[in-house]
Amino acid sequence: MDQPRSSQRYQATPPDGEAALLKQILKLVRRHPRFGYRRIGRMMQATGWKVNLKRIYRLWRREGLKVPRKQRKKRSLGTGANACHRRRPERKNHVWCWDFIFDRTETGTTLKWLTILDEYTRECLALQVDRHITSEHVIDVLAELFKTHGVPEYIRSDNGSEFVSQAIRVWLKRIGVETLYIEPASPWENGYAESFHSRVRDEFMNCEIFENLKSARKQTAAWKEQYNTVRPHSSLGYRTPRDFSEQCSSSRRTTSAFQRNTAETPILS
Repeated sequence: MDQPRSSQRYQATPPDGEAALLKQILKLVRRHPRFGYRRIGRMMQATGWKVNLKRIYRLWRREGLKVPRKQRKKRSLGTGANACHRRRPERKNHVWCWDFIFDRTETGTTLKWLTILDEYTRECLALQVDRHITSEHVIDVLAELFKTHGVPEYIRSDNGSEFVSQAIRVWLKRIGVETLYIEPASPWENGYAESFHSRVRDEFMNCEIFENLKSARKQTAAWKEQYNTVRPHSSLGYRTPRDFSEQCSSSRRTTSAFQRNTAETPILS
């Protein structure tokens, strides 16, 4: 045809279903703006999409999607005997951790969240929000968790007034739960709680506006359920905490031990 070969161009044909695939990716990105392509890909695979991560990454790069990297300060590991890198969780209900995180409503009212996490399964056991949380409130939350999930062997925390109060220490000792207090001013020793708080702050609090306490409780309950049952966790092989928890072995302690220890003395309220 008297045309040089170098002038010919092949018109690529997009694979079937790529438009629908890209639409679903963008939908998940809008819903979870802090998730990377690996977590988005795992979520799609979990809902039935037969797609590998290389294809997700190609579309991710083509659309210019990117999760900004956060700059973190490097800290040396603490020397405390109760630090998370020294007393590691070995099974479900072996070590729980708890802490507080704060935010504000739209009108500036302070909100306080109590977070309780199973360090081994990464499951969020409690995410309670209120304006004020006392040691008595903490005991009530723990009592309900012990009935539902069993009694842990250890609970790791900082030296906050709610956690070191006489009432909590006496109550936990009576039940047989050992407290692991980290060194003062060493939050990295409670690394599981701090890591979870970074996810709460980044994926929940920074993305929501809390009109009042009632709406904050509703939004918190929805996000906690999404975190446990929908969000793939990289440390669990991109399984959800609830799925991993149901498949792993638990501590030998059960709710019967809690019921025996609380039969003689009523729970504080």
